[in-house]
Amino acid sequence: MTRLERSFYLKDTVEVARNLLGMVLVRQTGEGLTAGRIVETEAYAGAADAACHAARGRREGRTAVMYGPGGFAYVYLIYGMYYCMNVVTREEEEPQAVLIRALEPLAGLELMAKRRNIRDIGSKKGLHSLCTGPGKLCQAMAIDMDCYGLDLCGSELYIEQGPRPADRDIAATKRINIDYAGEAKDYPWRFLLRDNPYVSVKMAAF
Repeated sequence: MTRLERSFYLKDTVEVARNLLGMVLVRQTGEGLTAGRIVETEAYAGAADAACHAARGRREGRTAVMYGPGGFAYVYLIYGMYYCMNVVTREEEEPQAVLIRALEPLAGLELMAKRRNIRDIGSKKGLHSLCTGPGKLCQAMAIDMDCYGLDLCGSELYIEQGPRPADRDIAATKRINIDYAGEAKDYPWRFLLRDNPYVSVKMAAF
C-alpha cells in the first residue's frame, strides 16, 4: 500500500482526524511488523482548544513536537503507565494533533497478543482486546517514548493508504474523558467507523 505523504497531515486537524479513518498504522521493530486499520480518532486543535495539551500556548517539554510540522508522532504517558499516540497536524507553530484511539488488527496478531499478554486471540474476546483503546494499541504495537518525534513518513512507524469509508459509515461524537475542558468537552471531534466492533467506547453520535 502507499504511505501517506506529508501533505496529508498539513491540513485542518478535524479534517485529518476524519480522513485517518480506514488508513493503516504500521509499526516495524526488530520483533517484526504489526499493523492495524484506524477505526477511531480524536482531534485536538491547539491553543484555542481547552482539551489540547497545547491549550493557551503551553510549550512544555512533551508538547515540543507539536510545534513542528505535521506528520510526526507525539507520544506521551498517562496515569504513569499507558502510552498514547498522536499524529501531529498543521504547519509549524500550529500545535495540533490527532489521537489514534483504536485499531482493527490486521497483521502481526500473535506479536500483538504477546505484548498484551493475551493468550487466546482465536476467540472474539481475545482479538477484540488487542487494540480497543489508545493505551492498548500502543502496547500491542510497541509504541512508547522511543517513538516520540518519529517521522511518520519514515520506516519505523508510518501510516498507509487504506480503503476510504463512505460518509454514511462515519460517526462523530464528543471526545472522551475531557470533562475539565469547559465548552470544548462538547465539540464533536471524535470520529469512528460506525458499528465497528474495535472502537474503544460506544457513544451516541451527533
